[in-house]
Amino acid sequence: MKRLVAFYVAVTLAAAACGEQQPLHGSHDGTETWLSKYGKQIDQPFSGPLAFSHAEYARCLEDETAAFDIAILGMPFDTGTTYRPGARFGPYAIRSGSRRQRASRGYTLAWRSNPYALGSKILDCGDVPTIPFDNALAVDQMEVAYATLLARPLASSTSVWPRGALLAKDGREHPRIISLGGDHTIVLPILRALNKVYGPVSVIHFDAHLDTWDGYPGAVTDQSRITHGTFFYVANEEGLIANSSVHAGIRCKLDGMDDIKNDESVGFHFITSDDIDDHGVASIVERIRKRVGDTPVYLSGIVAGTPEAGGWTSREVKRIIRGLAGLNFVGADVVEVAPAYDHAEITATAAADIVHDFLTLLVSSEPPKPANLPGRWPREEL
Repeated sequence: MKRLVAFYVAVTLAAAACGEQQPLHGSHDGTETWLSKYGKQIDQPFSGPLAFSHAEYARCLEDETAAFDIAILGMPFDTGTTYRPGARFGPYAIRSGSRRQRASRGYTLAWRSNPYALGSKILDCGDVPTIPFDNALAVDQMEVAYATLLARPLASSTSVWPRGALLAKDGREHPRIISLGGDHTIVLPILRALNKVYGPVSVIHFDAHLDTWDGYPGAVTDQSRITHGTFFYVANEEGLIANSSVHAGIRCKLDGMDDIKNDESVGFHFITSDDIDDHGVASIVERIRKRVGDTPVYLSGIVAGTPEAGGWTSREVKRIIRGLAGLNFVGADVVEVAPAYDHAEITATAAADIVHDFLTLLVSSEPPKPANLPGRWPREEL
């Protein structure tokens, strides 16, 4: 023990002699406050309340004065999954994955803009307190919550998305919501709420699976038909989906070609994961844009709920998302983030970055154009 103490003292003296980590001079006499000495209380990437990208936070469902143009809304629901549960912790994980992001450093070279600096009020509205014991009740809670926020007046005094008023049944502009799942079942109550405002919407669905199956073995009640693999089928039965929807990244196992025929009857065309090798990103973007046209569009993006090999990289997905800017997006989501199966938060961090892209997507009128930037490889040499 004496040798250990002597070693510690020697190391401490040596560090002091080398000019390392010297204590601050002077003493605090009580007259100087934190604010006067250090300034505002800034959250570090690893500190502060857990709001998306350290954004302003409010319990919007109970606080009717909370104003926003774009809301972040968590839907911690995972009792519609047919394989791995755990996505009820997805909203928490995505927010945690966003800790390194913040409005003051929201500019990206890819978009050449900062979504927080383009005039729209972005607010984290917390989570829907979904009940985990009754799926019918939980689905209704999510629909009521989404419809509640969708009906709020805009925070901005001037229009932030003029096209929105033309698409809405009531002729007025509505806020838009980015939902954090939760398993993919959350899209059914979202589509029900959106239908009241916009009518049937086109869906751009990034996923390995079709999610248009008509039921799951053993389903004997109306509610048990609704899962994260059947919700689009039910949505089509209810008239919520336009016949101009598209899947992107399909690579799942099927019962056979009857699944494809059923999928088309629900309103979808599909792009496989291999199509990116055969046709490239630009062609995929063109096909999606042509498919949905000028209709109101909902964008749904799955991360890793039921893993299938051979998917697109996050870089490829991000490039496709940028190419879709300017479409009539009425809302978006990231779903199936289950942190129990994540490693070093890589999935949660990727999901948080996709949400940042969605924020920029909603406030962009067109895809960003390639440009020569200082220090960048000249375009003509690529």
